[in-house]
Amino acid sequence: MSFDDYWDAVDDELARLPARPVLEPVPSRTTEDYTSYDVWLTSAGPYRIFGNLSVPTGPGPFPALLETPRYGSVNQVSHHNEKLRYVVFAVTHRGQRNADTPFAAAYPGLFTHGIESPESYVYRGIVADCLRGAEFLLARPDTDRAGVVGDDLALITAARRTGFTALRVAEPLFYRVSDRPPEELADHLRAHPSAQVWETLSYFDPVRHAPGVGATTLLATDDGSWYEPLADALPDAEIYPLTHEDAADNDGLDAWLAGRLGVEPMSRFVR
Repeated sequence: MSFDDYWDAVDDELARLPARPVLEPVPSRTTEDYTSYDVWLTSAGPYRIFGNLSVPTGPGPFPALLETPRYGSVNQVSHHNEKLRYVVFAVTHRGQRNADTPFAAAYPGLFTHGIESPESYVYRGIVADCLRGAEFLLARPDTDRAGVVGDDLALITAARRTGFTALRVAEPLFYRVSDRPPEELADHLRAHPSAQVWETLSYFDPVRHAPGVGATTLLATDDGSWYEPLADALPDAEIYPLTHEDAADNDGLDAWLAGRLGVEPMSRFVR
């Protein structure tokens, strides 16, 4: 199956499945400045996924922010600063807590789950979950400009769904796994050597998805050379050299995104 056919099939499956959103207000995470909701959506499979939504108080419209899920069993609730400025939706993909029925992800183990075939690979569904989250957020009438942040999942989401103004990418999972395979993948290959693994992973290579990205892009990295093929595929992307000083990096990354989405920068640290 070609790259385009593979992803068109994901889009077709999502198009056939109504999202059936259910929103429940969460008083414990609601303040005078924003209202928080637990959200459930139907994604590919069909599979019922989860997310945290926060909407600022006021008439709007507000800029929107999609936070794609990290690699781990639990996603963090969006930071207070984001909730003050954006309609922010943090997606929880299948297998993670609150979306772990009927499938509970194992760590380690998720990265290679079903990797023997592109059709069975768990990340086919995980990407679909992110795309469904993007559709839900972008369709809200109280939003205007939208950004998406995260790792490769953010980039693939921005490539396959129009409507994002800004994309901020850090901590890639799939990028150049053949050169620097994560330990989880290396262990799998030692036990189950197969060329099919590389074919499966090729469908998720961010460099192949990059031409579809229409958003202004920032690549955050502590090794610029490692990103060169991705930067070549995104010639207009900016590079943010991470310092690994929390205050400097958080403030720098926040200011970049705030500038693209038309809000004031906010620091997470008292100076």
